[in-house]
Amino acid sequence: MINEQIRDKEVRLIGENGEQLGIVSSREAYRLAQEAGLDLVKIAPKAEPPVCRIIDYNKYRYEQTRKAKEAKKNQKTSELKEIRLSPNIDDNDLNTKANAARKFLSKGDKVKVTLRFRGREMAHLDRGKEILDSFFSMVEDVAALDKPTKMEGRSMMMFLAEKKK
Repeated sequence: MINEQIRDKEVRLIGENGEQLGIVSSREAYRLAQEAGLDLVKIAPKAEPPVCRIIDYNKYRYEQTRKAKEAKKNQKTSELKEIRLSPNIDDNDLNTKANAARKFLSKGDKVKVTLRFRGREMAHLDRGKEILDSFFSMVEDVAALDKPTKMEGRSMMMFLAEKKK
């Protein structure tokens, strides 16, 4: 809330240089802000009495958006990348997939390794478990097991995350 929108009887006023001006009526605070050629801005509405400050409102809004952008820039986002395997995958193909997983993990992404069973392959679930275990042993130096291997329908999957140093 700014200027005339502030309807409280009394407010705790902070001057343009950050000095405490004490508790004054909102009309008096607004008058002081107009004399300084600035705006009266309510910065802590939940306080008792509410805290208002005499500042340039446009500059205040600009600084708030700049702080929000800076905070957003420093956030780290991680995506979930998926690597699909099959029960009859060859060693070289498995190495290629492991290298792709290494690349994803080094970028800070999480990796979902899915092994899909089709038709009669469902009879060899133990083979699928062996493949996922060997895949994990290939990337073990850079990956940590986020969620262990589990069966979901016709797919066996595990989740990997970057290993903490």
